[in-house]
Parts: sequence; C-alpha cells; structure tokens
Amino acid sequence: MIQLVNVSLAFSARVIFNNLSWHLKPQKKIGLFGPNGTGKTTLLDLIAGVRVSDSGLISKAPSINIGYLPQEVHEENTGRTVIEEAIAAYKEVSNLEQEVESITDELKKAIDSNSGEYKKLLSRLDAIQIELTTRDAHRIQYEAEKLLMGLGFETDELTKPLSTFSGGWRMRVALAKLLLQKPDVVLLDEPTNHLDIESIAWLENYLKTFQGAVVLVSHDPYFLNRVVDAIAELVMGQITEYTGNYSFYIRERESRVAMHKSAYGNQQRQIRDMERFIERFRYKASKARQVQSQIKMLEKMELIPPPHSDDPSIHFRFPEPPRSGRTVLELSTFSKSYSDKNCGTNQVFTQAGPLLVERGDKTAIAGKNGAGKSTLARILLGTEPFEGNRLVGYNVEITYFAQHQAESLNPSNTIVDELESRSKGQNETQIRSLLGAFLFTGDDVFKPVGILSGGEKSRVALAKTLLSPTNFMILDEPTNHLDIQSKNILIEALKQYTGTFVVVSHDRHFLDQIVNKVWYVEHGEVHMCFGNYSDCKYHLSTRGNETQQIKDAGALNNNNSYGIVSSSLKTMKPGSKFKEDKRRVAEERNRKYREIQERGIENIEDWRQLSLKQLHRALADLEEKIKAMEDRKTEIERLLQNPEFYMDKELSYEVTSEYNDLQNSLKALYERWESITSHLEPEVH
Repeated sequence: MIQLVNVSLAFSARVIFNNLSWHLKPQKKIGLFGPNGTGKTTLLDLIAGVRVSDSGLISKAPSINIGYLPQEVHEENTGRTVIEEAIAAYKEVSNLEQEVESITDELKKAIDSNSGEYKKLLSRLDAIQIELTTRDAHRIQYEAEKLLMGLGFETDELTKPLSTFSGGWRMRVALAKLLLQKPDVVLLDEPTNHLDIESIAWLENYLKTFQGAVVLVSHDPYFLNRVVDAIAELVMGQITEYTGNYSFYIRERESRVAMHKSAYGNQQRQIRDMERFIERFRYKASKARQVQSQIKMLEKMELIPPPHSDDPSIHFRFPEPPRSGRTVLELSTFSKSYSDKNCGTNQVFTQAGPLLVERGDKTAIAGKNGAGKSTLARILLGTEPFEGNRLVGYNVEITYFAQHQAESLNPSNTIVDELESRSKGQNETQIRSLLGAFLFTGDDVFKPVGILSGGEKSRVALAKTLLSPTNFMILDEPTNHLDIQSKNILIEALKQYTGTFVVVSHDRHFLDQIVNKVWYVEHGEVHMCFGNYSDCKYHLSTRGNETQQIKDAGALNNNNSYGIVSSSLKTMKPGSKFKEDKRRVAEERNRKYREIQERGIENIEDWRQLSLKQLHRALADLEEKIKAMEDRKTEIERLLQNPEFYMDKELSYEVTSEYNDLQNSLKALYERWESITSHLEPEVH
C-alpha cells in the first residue's frame, strides 16, 4: 500500500532517519511508538506528503487517499458553524451539488429543449445525480451529526459558530472532517490529547471497525491496546515492527532486549578473550598460526551493536510533606451555575455532594468534557465561587496545577531558573533530576522558557508545581504532553507520595495506577466509587446506566468488593458514613480474596460479584491452571503413543484414567474462562 525505501532525513547535523525502509499494508492498524524526539511526527509528515525526505523513496498507488490529523490544527475563521465545517469535508459532493444548481439554471434559460446542448446538459445532470446517489449524498448530514455527537458535541452545539469553541473542540471537528472523508489510510498524531474518556472510547470502537489502514502516535497504553494490531517501534532512525498490541510489544520487546544484551555481552567477552590471546602470544613463534587465525576471525566478525538504553535510572520522589489532619477537606451539598450571555444560565452542579476528602485519599475526578471536572477542582481549591460550604482541615496546605499553568511562567527565565525560583532548599542536582524526569536533559535546561513549545512549557509548569508539593495536591490534567516514560515516572512518584491528592484526568491507565476513589461527574451530580477508574466504570456498566442514582442509603452492595455511592444523597453525613462504608468494603474484599485463593474461581458460583481487579487476578490464575493441565495432557498423549507403555497394565490404567479426568476438567475450565472473558467485555466500552 505505502512503501518507504531507504528514506533519510537530517536537520542540520542531527540525523533523524538513515536509510529507513518500511512497508505499510492495507487494513493494518499500527501504533507508531518511541521516545519523544525520535521522529514519529516527522515520519507521519513524510508519509502524508507534508515534508520531503533528503533521499530515498516513498511510493503509494495513485488511488490511495491519505487522511492526516496532526497534533496541532490551525483552522482559519471561516464563520461556519460546527456542522457546516464538518460537512465541508465533502468537498467533491459540494462541488457536484453546485454544478447541479448551475445546470438547472441553464436549463431554465434554454429556449430549444430539442437542441444538442440541452440534451447534453440533461445527460450531465443525470450523471451527477447518479454520482450523488452513489456517494450517499442524502446521508451526509446524518453521518456528520453522528460523528460529531460521538466526539462529545451536544445537539444544540452543532449550529454554533466554530470560532466560539476552544482549540480542543476545534480539533474534534478536524477529526470528524478527516473521518467523514473515509480515507484509505488514517494518520493520527496524539488523537486522544483533546478528547475526554467517553470520546476516547467512542474513537476506539470507530477505529476498530474502520476498514482502512491506521497509523497512530499515542502515549495512551489503553488506547493502543484496544485499537492496534501491531507496534512499529521507531528508535535511532529505524523501525522494528512487532505483531500484537502494546502489552504484547512490551513483553516481546523485553524478551528481545534481554536476548540482545546477552548476545552483545557474549560477543564482547569473546572479543576480549581473543584480544588477550593475541596480545599474549603475538611474538611467540609456536603460536603464530593461532594468533593469525584469531586476528582474521576478529576482522571478519560482524559486530553486534550495543543495546539501546531507555535510561531507566531516571526517577523522581516527592519530598515528605507535613502531616495534615484526618479530614483534609469537606464540601457541603453545593450548587454552581454560570451566566452565559448566549445561553442564559448554565447550571453546572445542582445540589451535588456532600463530598469528603480524607488524609491519604487518592481521588480521580472523571467525566465528559464540559461536565464540570475543572470547576469542581477549583471549588476544592477555593478559587471558584459556589453555593454551599467548604471546610479545610487542620494543617492542610494545597498545591494546585491547572491545565493552563504554563501561561504563568516567566518567558525570560531559563528552564532551570524557573524551577529554582520555586525551590525550597533543593540543590541543582535535585532540580536537574526532576527536569530529566520530564524530558529536559543536558543543555536543554538552559533554554529560555519563551522559545519552548506549548507542550514543553506544560512540562516545565508541572515540574515546577511538583518541586515543592504540599500535603494536598489538586492536579488538573497533569499528563498532557507527557510520553509514557515520563508518565510512568510520575505514576511511581504519586504512588510513593504520602499526602493526599485529587486529580482530573482522561488518561485511564494513569488513573488506574494511582487512585483509590473516583468522583464521576455527570448531569450536575457527583457519583462516588471506591477503587480505580476501571473498577468504577465496570460497576457503572454492569448496572446498565451510568447516570442511575443509588437511592438506598446503604449504597454499597455487600456482594461487591467495590461499590458506587451517589454523592447527591442528602442523608449521607461526611465522615462517619464514609468510614463505615470503607470498613465494610475492606472486609468484603478480604473475604473474596481468601475465597479465590482457597477454592479457585472455577469453583465459585457467584464469581460475577467479584471486583474487576479480582476477576483479572483470578483469570490469570485460571490461565496458569489451564496451561499446566494442557502440558500434562500433551505429556500423557506422548506416553499413550508408545506401545511399550501398555506392558505395565496397572500404570497404563492409572494414566488413562488421569487423561480422561484431565479432558473433563479442561472442558469445565475452558467454559469458565469463556464466561469470565465475556463478562469482562463491558470494560472496553
């Protein structure tokens, strides 16, 4: 479909690609992966024809249509509405419709309906109508509306001017335009950066059923796992392709790296031994032949390159924050509305809460864009006026990171100067270690803030915020513009952090690793779940309706190790009820864990009541049992194929009986495995 042959490209003295060759096949869904700065975006630019290589060949069939969505889209202000901008993707259809109008006008003006020119116009009009029917022109409006609503737009927003929306929402319109064109190849550069969790799930499902080829750059492991069937790793200007999703790539890559390191180490030892032999016996006549033989072997040896290092030594740990009181922050039942000159009053929260943050809570605020997540974060911070009461606990100090915090940086400062201005006793080594965790190494730390890109400024702002954290952090989208390595560093730091935090994020992998409570914001209310984001999403999906309120004051189901509480319950008293619920949840979780360990999930009839974490753990144990039984079954089958085995009648009877038992057991285990995997399907939606 698309072939890259010996493609090379350099920026000044820096080589990006050196004789890169790669073949993109039809209907392949590929995740283009690699550390920041390796040239992923540049490679997409080359394939899309936005940039030209220094040498080499990029070939594709003339009929191949490529759709490309870069990280940043610069749209001109055309004055069109959202739906009009999306429909503009059908440029050819629009041209045909304009031609229909033009021909119709000419036919009205024609004097002689029997003339050749008149018949020619009728023939052309008939051909256009057939073409419009073939292109399903009558469905354009419907398809555009469906795509835009899947990407998070409400019905009434489709007729609003595009210029009234933020850059993130304009990016969604650009994505809709690209998908409406139905290209043969879709190139996506960080498409999830401007999408909320619901829209990401919608895009996942869309791309999975997309009939063309997909190449996407993403730092979202969950997104990669659900969409791609191969990973193209770009390192040192070359591509290595791995068949499978991101998780398979990680396992396979670790195996390959281990083999590479082993082979490289063995060769280096062999070279050292040969060099020592040559040096020792170089001037000894009796060893001259062996020495020459060793020299020739060294000259002909094909050297294994040293393994690439991902610099796993980079790490970051928060300083120990001062200890706060047990209650960190309480919100009473609260409401919040904005006055909008176009829409009147915009009611964000209606009698939501009460909400409680206790010491050690790691809470996520999740929900669709526009639901009020950032507003709730600012209410917690105390900078957003609202109807209700806010109480901050004893000795609580708050650190806040906002999505647009980069705007507060001093453009004349260098990166390291900017962090030193916030430092509280950290030396330069500690500051540069933190900057290294966020991809600023070597002389990069001396760059002026004013020349940095938007993503780089966001990373500086986050590093500055985390330099001296307090005992309560409120973080609004901290993972934007971070690659997977930097996110993992931040995840490990937050896991070790002994204070309390509330984080707004659409990154499901990030949330699953660090939080123990979720506030799901929707329709002016806040629903609370114990557990991580996947636990919350799982339980919401099994109840059939994410917006369903739990009306029973004992909102936690005793049969679940995690449960959902609607924070809009007025009877819920902050503190005592939460403590009792958490204690009951912990007891039930421990009981279920013991039952799984003792009996195995294949012997538990009410296994559907287990938490998502327990199901995944039990499924892994079940797969190990199946593997062990299959290995034993294969071993017995080899025995049964040997005629001499039947000479011992007693042994052959025992083994045959064991074989029959194994077949029956495996059948039951397969059925349970299929039931569990089918039950886990809601997790991907």
